[in-house]
Amino acid sequence: MEIVLLHPEIPHNSGCAARLAAATGLRLHLVEPLGFSLEDRYLKRAGLDYWPMVDLHVHSDWETAQEALAGTSPRALDQRLKLFSARGGRSLFETEFKPDDVLLFGSESRGLPSALIEGYPEACVYVPIRPGVRSLNLANVVCLGVYTALDCSGRGMPVNDGSYEAHPSAGDGVQPSQIIGGSR
Repeated sequence: MEIVLLHPEIPHNSGCAARLAAATGLRLHLVEPLGFSLEDRYLKRAGLDYWPMVDLHVHSDWETAQEALAGTSPRALDQRLKLFSARGGRSLFETEFKPDDVLLFGSESRGLPSALIEGYPEACVYVPIRPGVRSLNLANVVCLGVYTALDCSGRGMPVNDGSYEAHPSAGDGVQPSQIIGGSR
């Protein structure tokens, strides 16, 4: 399972997604343009000292991201996409997930491009909200979507007995820009 943020704008939300990726062991992809620098202190702060545990890939555009994601599973990428949108599709709680799905989230102000939504209408997923509420915070939707997908896919949850032991590199001041494993 992969987490992809397409053109994220707010460093705090991406930092929260990075922290979630560290907590779940999932790979996080950020697709440029980004609304912030990878040196942004708010990005680093939201990810706390978990950056050494994040498998972060940054892609220059959606096409480059697609190429990288296509090679992460034998299933075709278009069969693995789950497009999270506030504008319709299937409820998150009625969606079938598989362990190799790609969870794609759009930018905070624009969401996903209409071409993607129109190209994959059967892959659109929404979180139910009351009328009069435009949308939920991106970090909240990513967290809810990831844990729901993990549970529904049978992939399993991280094992945790409530204890905490810091990662050996937690105190090293690792910057997000220092851990990029993807293409740029």
